[in-house]
Amino acid sequence: MTSSKESSDVTGTKDKNYNLLWFTETCLNNALRMETYIQDADREKDTELAELFRKAQADSRKGAELGKQLLRSRLGD
Repeated sequence: MTSSKESSDVTGTKDKNYNLLWFTETCLNNALRMETYIQDADREKDTELAELFRKAQADSRKGAELGKQLLRSRLGD
């Protein structure tokens, strides 16, 4: 993040912690979005596309889990 003032001065949260929160939330949101895409592909019987979205969803879930683990270990920071 580039600005003349540290964003932590505005948010009250260190940039690195804010970034980790953002990353975790984004992974969770993406996993939810992929569910819609999977259902759309399944409805159209496009198994190739559905599989792509399932893999993306699994990756998003993995990222979210890693983010949550790191958040748990840093909450006191």
